[in-house]
Amino acid sequence: MTQDEITAWALANGWQMIAGNLSLTKPPAHKEAIVRIVLKTTVANLEVKKLAGNKWDKIAGAAYAAITPDEEDGPPRGLGFESIPSFSMLMQSNKDAQMFAKLK
Repeated sequence: MTQDEITAWALANGWQMIAGNLSLTKPPAHKEAIVRIVLKTTVANLEVKKLAGNKWDKIAGAAYAAITPDEEDGPPRGLGFESIPSFSMLMQSNKDAQMFAKLK
């Protein structure tokens, strides 16, 4: 996948740009990023924010050529999404929050 393909997938699935990175926010406030994808020149890194402080921990990283789209429109494979136990629920919560915000 390319940067543009990852960005398009993420934005269509509840992610938003915060401080220049694709991010998922913490429910219920949905203001503070707790998971982010950092897109660099040749690699993409998946990072999570530590509970205390502002430090980010890299969970996984892969070259764009090693990241493949999911056959069923799920998270791209090869970027480490399986490392976050409740990732799909967090992503759905963010997607729902964006949809409800549009209805207001």
